[in-house]
Amino acid sequence: MKKIRVLMAMLGLDQHEVGAIAVTGVLRDAGMEVVYAGRFNLPAAVVKSALEEGVDVIGLSCHSWEYLYYLDELLALLREHDLDVPVIVGGSVVTPGDARILLDKGVSAAFGPTATPDEIIASVRKLAGTAAEHDSSTAACEGRE
Repeated sequence: MKKIRVLMAMLGLDQHEVGAIAVTGVLRDAGMEVVYAGRFNLPAAVVKSALEEGVDVIGLSCHSWEYLYYLDELLALLREHDLDVPVIVGGSVVTPGDARILLDKGVSAAFGPTATPDEIIASVRKLAGTAAEHDSSTAACEGRE
């Protein structure tokens, strides 16, 4: 069975990578392969990495609100490159209201600060399976208060 490949990145000048590193470890411990793009990424770099690495899911870790500025551009670039890779956004700043907005924009799942490792793992597995089947009709939402 092919390992699920996840690209983990942070957009813009968001430099708080503790959460991203923690989630990277959780996903690796769950048997997934994680490509860690780290801090200071622009949307074009995230899309380029996703294309080059052949990832099943893109995870964006957020500790500031900059992701809101870059998200529309990232989603547009994914569509422009015909790259049907689910995007998950998670972080301490994601509120339930933000999660609803993100899902409306086309993000596949959004996690706030109270999300558990099991919830994140289950969502990534579900979305990776959906991406592998090229079935974009299924979306996961895990907005938390």
